[in-house]
Formats: sequence, C-alpha cells, structure tokens
Amino acid sequence: MNRRLALKQLAMAAGGLALIPSCDFSEENILAAYDELQITESQQQLLQKLVDTIIPKTDLKGAVELGVHDFVLVMANDCMSDGEQKQFLTGLKGFDDYTKKSSGTRFTKMDNVEAEKTVNAILEGKPTSDDEMATHYFLQTTKKYTIQGYMNSEYVMTELMPFQLVPGPEFNGKKEIVPGEKVNING
Repeated sequence: MNRRLALKQLAMAAGGLALIPSCDFSEENILAAYDELQITESQQQLLQKLVDTIIPKTDLKGAVELGVHDFVLVMANDCMSDGEQKQFLTGLKGFDDYTKKSSGTRFTKMDNVEAEKTVNAILEGKPTSDDEMATHYFLQTTKKYTIQGYMNSEYVMTELMPFQLVPGPEFNGKKEIVPGEKVNING
C-alpha cells in the first residue's frame, strides 16, 4: 500500500465533502437579509413594482427611491406572526400568477396605468377562494406598510413635513393653513 497516494486521496475526498454543503442547486437564490421570510430576487422585484404602483414617482420622490420595499419586507419579517407571514408569502408568491389569471397579463409586465387599475380592482373586490384571500391580504399588508414606510421616511419628515418636536415660541394657534405650504402635522 502506498501511503502517499492514500493520504492524497483521503485529503481530496475530505475537501470534496467539505464543499458539498456550500453548493446551491436551487434556481433562485434566497435573500439572506430576512430570517423568517424566504424571498427571492424576482419576488423582491415584484414587490418593488407593487410599491411603485402604490406610491409612484411624481414631482416628489416615489416609494422605490426611498427603499420602501425593503421596509415592507423588514416589517413582514420582524412584526408578523408565523401565520401572517405564511399568508403574506403565499400572496406574494401567487400574486403574479393571480394577475395573469384575472387580467391576462403578469403584474411585472403591466404598464403603470394597468397595474394601478389591477391593484385597485383586487383591493375593492371581495375574496372568495383561498388564493384570492392570500392575494388580498398580501396587497392590504403591502399597502399599509408602504404608506407607513413612506410617511415615516427621512425625506418626508425633513423635506415635505418638517418635524418640530414641541410647538415652541413660534406657535401660532390662529394661523390659517395655506394650500401648498409645508405643514408640520406632528406638532
């Protein structure tokens, strides 16, 4: 028996076995930022389009520019129970297929006007099946967290509605609100 050859083969086998767990044979990589949610890149892009449909870019910054889609995922990951997360994920995974079935086009392929009409139709409709209920829950939750994330963003709190902790010496209780003026809604 040749010891060198046996040791070489043993080292090669051990190195190969050490590499096997790091191999990823899945089609899409799961984003590691979310512990509880198993989100893929394509699902994150779908969520970006949905958030952009809810609060699009106009003369003001849109929700995608402020990274609100990440806020939605963090809130779903950290603040929802296991059952709510499961329903959210079911709605997220089936949303593109549901829109294709209901309107003939996948949500990711829709233009902004068509996407807005589809979202409004789903939110106004009454869900009857389990798929519709998961999609409806996913949309309601996403809309809620999108608005919350946008309204509490640094951009809104500093540039659109400057935050003043206490009314202070400049407080004027008789001041009339002028349309278009920056308003402090918190004080």
